[in-house]
Amino acid sequence: MFSTSIQISNLTLINSPSWNVHPVYCSNVVVQGLTILAPVRSPNTDGINPDSCTNTRIQDCYIVSGDDCVAVKSGWDEYGIAFGMPTKRLVIRRLTCISPTSAVIALGSEMSGGIEDVRAEDITAIDSESGVRIKTAVGRGGNYGSHPDNNYDPNAIPVIQNINYRDVVAENVTMAARLEGIPGDPFTGICMSNVTISLSQNPKKLQWNCSNVAGITSEVTPKPCDLLPDQGQGKIRACNYPEDNSPIENMEVQTCSSFRNRW
Repeated sequence: MFSTSIQISNLTLINSPSWNVHPVYCSNVVVQGLTILAPVRSPNTDGINPDSCTNTRIQDCYIVSGDDCVAVKSGWDEYGIAFGMPTKRLVIRRLTCISPTSAVIALGSEMSGGIEDVRAEDITAIDSESGVRIKTAVGRGGNYGSHPDNNYDPNAIPVIQNINYRDVVAENVTMAARLEGIPGDPFTGICMSNVTISLSQNPKKLQWNCSNVAGITSEVTPKPCDLLPDQGQGKIRACNYPEDNSPIENMEVQTCSSFRNRW
């Protein structure tokens, strides 16, 4: 907690009773080369949870979890709002995840301090319930309908916008997407391009469950819901991955070495 220039690398973590790696209120964090193994039916065994952290890089990790492989957080209800420290400038890449009951990457559910500028690429999901899941609620970060106390603000609503999905291939899928905003508080700026989803032998009848969302799509199969109208082949430029480098790219991973003095 409250630390800077943190490196966690080249470790194997096995059978944690809860979250495995949980930096809180930290900056300049590199998590690299981890193998995290938990029973796939063990609850709350999240892999890596950056919580109100700035400039974090998670890369080259293999995670088997009974919960989310990476869960991005920033405080719960009125406490997260009051503290006001978002998780921002987060890079996730070259991640392989197995999570049959949860998400590869989750934003929330405790996210009241805010989350911004999250970039994920080269992600491989195997036997996972969902690829990306955004979990929030009235109160700006509800935890599955529960609250820490009765002092939360029922009028505090989240702003979810500018969520881009690009170059995605999924196989053996039962449901393409479940996109549910909050009534009176739609999630906007959703952009999907070059997404190919192959369905399982027994898919759900409703492939796109959309409500209180707005956005656009291009080259997405199967055909998205009407709230995400097709712009035609190659028409979306807003889905482009950011070309500028995140500041965490400048932080180099340190390596240790030893030698024996022969004198």
